[in-house]
Amino acid sequence: MAGDLILLVFLALLFAVGLNWVRKKLRLGPAGYAGAMIVFIIAMLLIWGQTLRG
Repeated sequence: MAGDLILLVFLALLFAVGLNWVRKKLRLGPAGYAGAMIVFIIAMLLIWGQTLRG
Protein backbone atom coordinates (compact mmCIF):
# COMPACT_ATOMS: atom_id res chain seq x y z
CA MET A 1 0.00 0.00 0.00
CA ALA A 2 2.84 2.41 0.79
CA GLY A 3 4.38 1.70 -2.61
CA ASP A 4 1.14 2.66 -4.33
CA LEU A 5 1.01 5.93 -2.43
CA ILE A 6 4.62 6.72 -3.34
CA LEU A 7 3.80 6.03 -6.99
CA LEU A 8 0.81 8.37 -6.83
CA VAL A 9 2.93 11.13 -5.29
CA PHE A 10 5.52 10.66 -8.06
CA LEU A 11 2.78 10.83 -10.71
CA ALA A 12 1.41 13.98 -9.08
CA LEU A 13 4.81 15.67 -9.23
CA LEU A 14 5.31 14.58 -12.82
CA PHE A 15 1.86 15.87 -13.72
CA ALA A 16 2.52 19.20 -11.99
CA VAL A 17 5.73 19.71 -13.96
CA GLY A 18 4.02 18.79 -17.22
CA LEU A 19 1.02 20.97 -16.46
CA ASN A 20 3.27 23.92 -15.68
CA TRP A 21 4.98 23.46 -19.07
CA VAL A 22 1.62 23.22 -20.87
CA ARG A 23 0.30 26.24 -18.93
CA LYS A 24 3.21 28.34 -20.16
CA LYS A 25 2.75 27.17 -23.77
CA LEU A 26 -1.03 27.69 -23.83
CA ARG A 27 -0.96 30.72 -21.51
CA LEU A 28 -3.61 29.26 -19.20
CA GLY A 29 -4.81 31.51 -16.43
CA PRO A 30 -5.11 30.58 -12.77
CA ALA A 31 -8.64 29.22 -13.28
CA GLY A 32 -7.51 26.79 -15.99
CA TYR A 33 -4.56 25.66 -13.91
CA ALA A 34 -6.71 25.14 -10.82
CA GLY A 35 -9.34 23.26 -12.83
CA ALA A 36 -6.74 20.89 -14.26
CA MET A 37 -5.29 20.25 -10.79
CA ILE A 38 -8.74 19.54 -9.31
CA VAL A 39 -9.51 17.04 -12.09
CA PHE A 40 -6.13 15.37 -11.57
CA ILE A 41 -6.60 15.12 -7.80
CA ILE A 42 -10.06 13.58 -8.18
CA ALA A 43 -8.76 11.08 -10.76
CA MET A 44 -5.84 10.07 -8.53
CA LEU A 45 -8.13 9.62 -5.53
CA LEU A 46 -10.43 7.40 -7.60
CA ILE A 47 -7.48 5.31 -8.79
CA TRP A 48 -6.12 5.06 -5.26
CA GLY A 49 -9.56 4.00 -4.00
CA GLN A 50 -9.64 1.21 -6.54
CA THR A 51 -6.26 -0.08 -5.38
CA LEU A 52 -7.52 -0.18 -1.78
CA ARG A 53 -10.44 -2.39 -2.76
CA GLY A 54 -8.07 -4.89 -4.21
